[in-house]
Amino acid sequence: MLKLKPTFDLHREVVSDILRKEASVCRVKEYSEAVDTRILNIERDGVVLYSWKGATGTTRIGKYDSDTKQNKLLYTFDKQVCVSSCSLNKEETLLAVSLAQNTRGEGRLKPISKCLTLLIEIHPINNTKVLKAVDCRVKVQFLHEENDRRSVLDSHLLLLTEDGYVDLYHVLLTKQEGYRVVMANPERLSRMTERVVEDFCWVQWDGHEQRLYYLTDKDKFLLRCVQFYPNHNCETVLELLLELPANPFHTVRFANLGFDHFHIERPEQELVRMQVFTNRIGSMCVCYSQPVKDEQELIYTLVLVHKDCSKKFRVTLGSDESPQRAPPLHPLFIPTGYYILVYLQGYFLHCINTRQQEMLCHSLFLSGQDVNLGLQESGNITVLQTEEDPSGRLLDLVSGRIHTAELNPAFLLQILQSDTSSRCPSSKSDPQRLAALHCLLVYMGNDPNLEMKIIEWLCDNVNTFESFDQIQEFILASLYRISYEKSLNLDKVLPYSSVFDKKEVAACLLEVPGVLCTTELHIESIFKGKARSLQGFWSELQWNTERTKYLDAVPNPRYRTSHIQADWDKLRSERRPSSHMNHMENTKKVLSMVDTWSLDKKLVPLFQEEDHQQRTLIGLTVDKLREHLNRHLPRLGKKKIDSLVVSYVAKLLELIRHMLESVWLKYKLGPRVLCLTQRGRPAEWSVFHFMFRILESTRGLCLPLPPGFHTLFAVLAVRCLPHHTFLQYIDHGFLLLTETFVTRLMTDLDNSDANERLKFSILKRLPEPMERIYHMWDHPVSSASISRDYVRTLLERQYKNKGIAFTGRDKPGFRPEFLPLTHLAKILSDIEEQALNPFEEQENVDARFVEETALKQTLILLGFEEK
Repeated sequence: MLKLKPTFDLHREVVSDILRKEASVCRVKEYSEAVDTRILNIERDGVVLYSWKGATGTTRIGKYDSDTKQNKLLYTFDKQVCVSSCSLNKEETLLAVSLAQNTRGEGRLKPISKCLTLLIEIHPINNTKVLKAVDCRVKVQFLHEENDRRSVLDSHLLLLTEDGYVDLYHVLLTKQEGYRVVMANPERLSRMTERVVEDFCWVQWDGHEQRLYYLTDKDKFLLRCVQFYPNHNCETVLELLLELPANPFHTVRFANLGFDHFHIERPEQELVRMQVFTNRIGSMCVCYSQPVKDEQELIYTLVLVHKDCSKKFRVTLGSDESPQRAPPLHPLFIPTGYYILVYLQGYFLHCINTRQQEMLCHSLFLSGQDVNLGLQESGNITVLQTEEDPSGRLLDLVSGRIHTAELNPAFLLQILQSDTSSRCPSSKSDPQRLAALHCLLVYMGNDPNLEMKIIEWLCDNVNTFESFDQIQEFILASLYRISYEKSLNLDKVLPYSSVFDKKEVAACLLEVPGVLCTTELHIESIFKGKARSLQGFWSELQWNTERTKYLDAVPNPRYRTSHIQADWDKLRSERRPSSHMNHMENTKKVLSMVDTWSLDKKLVPLFQEEDHQQRTLIGLTVDKLREHLNRHLPRLGKKKIDSLVVSYVAKLLELIRHMLESVWLKYKLGPRVLCLTQRGRPAEWSVFHFMFRILESTRGLCLPLPPGFHTLFAVLAVRCLPHHTFLQYIDHGFLLLTETFVTRLMTDLDNSDANERLKFSILKRLPEPMERIYHMWDHPVSSASISRDYVRTLLERQYKNKGIAFTGRDKPGFRPEFLPLTHLAKILSDIEEQALNPFEEQENVDARFVEETALKQTLILLGFEEK
């Protein structure tokens, strides 16, 4: 499942070099048995600090530079000592060391105090200053600010003690004799100290971003973050309330503060294991777990600060697939940028989606033998914090190796391809397929070869799965990938999965067997101090959190492509093309970008015709998506939103084109497939079926297609389908008759009986704007229609000059009509309308006279009066 790539090997990079250099002091064979090299710390710039027992029985400290691949001796003690913590300043002039003095074993220093902390001048080796001598463990860590100064005459050192406080030492330096760097007034060093933290039970150092996270548990568990600035000042910028069990730590816990090989950890006494991961885009995840209960259940929680929620997972450890040995007490949390991997060796691997966390089906859960990474016991594995590399880094303290851990695309492809021989795949594997598909497309989808393999999988499995449409998922996830790194808040605004559009989501997508998830919304996070006005991470995290709260409160924040269906239906029903012109400017921007991307791609005949309908839909899509983003994410700015939207729609068209090119190459189709006079082969039938599925999927999402798609689809349909089936496809709206296709049909097919019937059937189905296309048909009926149109034009022109206008809509030219008789009837009708009707009532009639006359006639008829 994970692909481990070694990046550092202590034995290969360091020990072999030590043996060569020590060979002059002692015979290599004897010395190699006694060397004891241990990694002490990994600094921000990738420098690895290590110690070893020299040939003369002394302890030495060296460094390995990952850039130059060189080792350098930093300091040699005059005896064997136990180095529990070590740090080197950026300028490599000072070395801070904590020595454990009461460890077991003969030949160790006699216990005076538990820990002795020293500050040593090493440029060149000179004075040593004792900073602390206490009966508790002490961790040391230099601040590493980014600056351009070549000569820095100050350093800043953190001392973190097991007693629960943190001190910051400001060390002033001076130059002597032009090159010697020494401490200025070392006797006043204690006065140049400030207390940063008063009390903590857990602490973690983030060397890349110079942050210190610590946990207090006075009244409630409160996670705080101290940010160190380039001017050497610091302040608390974040407070986060956490729900933890009582007394979670037996002793103070240090994370990312070097490696103490002389302190025995007791995992069974550790009720919580916790780690914080951040990403520069503005995401923050607090991960903690509770120990496995009775070898049956593991509980772990992810607090997603940027999503203003926390997710608590309960995983049942299945007895059938579990190994005989007891499981590790705690899992490993491995950050990979987009995902947080929760790994319990030999039991499960949970790839938790930290950006689209609403549904379990977008996070991949695997159990059993598939999750064995081939590492040593996970208790000896340390996860290294890194910002530069999105993949997680794992340090095996026993072997001294550092690996980068990445999700294995080959394994994810196997998940897609599993059990696909059946026409109806089991719904049990649908959630894993859906999660694996998104993982491949979003997290590692920038690889063209990988994308090609996914398209081949789509070609081989065109039938929709029981619980989701794989082509819709492919399109939406690929489009999401091009924009998700630009802003975290696009997660809740842009389309991500067609599952969100379903009225009823399949039950198998809402749950994972053996995994129970509870979500808590609206976590209590407080941003303090300069975090409110800072640029960069803290401003992004704060804005992401606030915008997430807003998007959770408003209805329908996520753009749904199906929402434009009503507008699209209205546009199609309008006969005035002028109403479509408002969207054509958007279409020009999109198609110009597609042309820029694809100047050398002419394999499939797309983007080579007007296709007015699809061009209108492209413009409408741009307009509606831009309107949605401007409404919900105004901070991005109109210019950035406009660029994002145009790129989004252009990528959609290019993606569909890429799908067609891939299937074109897969089945080795050539230009002859565009010939209407030949019947289709099985390969063309497969391409037609795949295009039909693309059409079906895009219609379900109301997405535009590249201009020319419908023409190509209709050509393949004529070649592959019986004529009566072809006409049924038209009647049911699956085939749209384009002007290019009908023109070619009229000119390329001969006038055999079957083709004549097909042409007449198509002419009857032509939409109103295309009724004149029959002129392209070389046929007596078409010739007669052309003659009638000519006569009509002449008569209309003649009678228009006489002031006689023709009313009503002209009938289509291919319907039988004798024009002279029609016009004669029209003239007589107009004359008749202009003549006076003798039976119509005239003006100036005496109504009283008419009334009296009628009354008298009535009396005569009744016999009351005589004439």
